[in-house]
This record gives sequence, C-alpha cells and structure tokens, in this order.
Amino acid sequence: MRISSFARGLLIGILLFPGAASAADIKVMISGGFSAAYEKLVPEFERATGHKVTTVGGPSMGETPQAIPNRLARGEDADVVIMVGYALDKLIKSGKVMAEGRADLAWSPIAMAVKSGAPKPGISTVENFKKALLAAKSIAYSDSASGVYLSTTLFQRIGVYEAIKDKARKIPAEPVAKVVARGEAEIGFQPVSELRPFPGIDIVGPIPAELQVVNLFAAGIATGAKEPDAGKALIAYLISPAAKAAILESGMEFAPAAPK
Repeated sequence: MRISSFARGLLIGILLFPGAASAADIKVMISGGFSAAYEKLVPEFERATGHKVTTVGGPSMGETPQAIPNRLARGEDADVVIMVGYALDKLIKSGKVMAEGRADLAWSPIAMAVKSGAPKPGISTVENFKKALLAAKSIAYSDSASGVYLSTTLFQRIGVYEAIKDKARKIPAEPVAKVVARGEAEIGFQPVSELRPFPGIDIVGPIPAELQVVNLFAAGIATGAKEPDAGKALIAYLISPAAKAAILESGMEFAPAAPK
C-alpha cells in the first residue's frame, strides 16, 4: 500500500479538529469494482470531515465515453481517481494522475453469475469450468479489466475461445449482472464486488483459483486536482481500518491481504 505520511496526518487532523480545515468539494471518478464499499464509506467521511464528495462512474478502460481515461482525456475535472490498479498506473505514466499518494484499496476475484433461480453449474475445477462455458447458450463479460482478461487471455488459455467466440459478448458501460438478470445472457462474469449489489442474479462462485486473476483496485490524485489535500484525506480514509468492514461486506478483500 502506498500513500504519503502527509495524507495520513491530514486525515487524522481533520477528524480530530474538523474546524481546522475548510470544507471542500471533492470530485471522484470511480469504476464499478470498488463502488459498493465506496458508497457506504463516503457518507461517513463526509460526516466526519464536512467535505462533500461528488462522484461520477465509468469503466477503468474501454472505448465508451464514460470510461475514466476518456473522461480525463477530454478534460473532465477530477480530484480522486479510483479504478483497477494497472489502469491507474497507465494514467500515472501518461501524466493524468500523480504518482505521489497512489494507494492500493482492495481486491476482488472474478465470479460467475446466472439469472436468479437458474441452475448453477459446478465451476470449482478447470474441467468443469470449461464444460460450463461450452454448455452455455450465451456468455457476457465486462468491457473493463476482468472482461479483457477473459476474452484475450483466459478463454484462449483453456482452449475454448473458438468454440464460444460467437456466443460470448462484451457489455459496454453496464453491469454484467443487469444483462444476466434480464435473461439476455445465460452466464456472466465480473468481479464479485460488481455482481453482488444487483438483484435478479445468483452468484455461482469464483472461477477456479488456478485461472483467477487479482483485480486490485487503487486510488490516486488527478494531476489537475483542485482539491488535492482533501482528496488525499479521502484516500487515507479508504485505506484506514475504519474502511475494512465495508470492504469485506462488499465481497472484496482489504488490500493488505492481497495475494502477491
């Protein structure tokens, strides 16, 4: 986890002496993976500090206008950016996000979902997982990090790409869970924290451990931030012990426990 001692001290100072800093309007861009925990934590942060947080969402990557890199590229304002870690690192390299203050928040495994009440195929082994993919009439995956991994790496790695390519589709700028709940895909994949908030689906479980990829979500301060200090305080709160319970409840794991 990487965040400056200044940011930690700033948060403690605000929490202990809320009158010592003027209230700020913090603008956050966030992808779906961390959103469930974030939505529970932000009101607590606002109450403790007097700051106001304004949030816009979008994928960590992709071609849609809502994608966070595309929002930043066209000059949309942001103080804090929260997204999958390796995509955030690309924004740091391109100068859109500052390296100082970057922090790992949490990680979430990729899971499979079916429409509520539908049969749940066994996917605990690689062989059963392959059988479930081949048997499914339709497959949905996101246009963000987990979907990129599935469609460009995993399906080919286990030898099913050619067999399923015509029935598997990328879902741009919409939670995969909603597509599955409407019955437009028999099975769908996304990090479990992005599936859990939505009704109308049953989560089958994570994909096999030997195929799993860690979707580590991280936060950073946008280069053009108007409220960088308040943004650092928000990030410090999101990695503090006070945030752990909400992160675990969302289906994610607290960043210090992330596999290496």
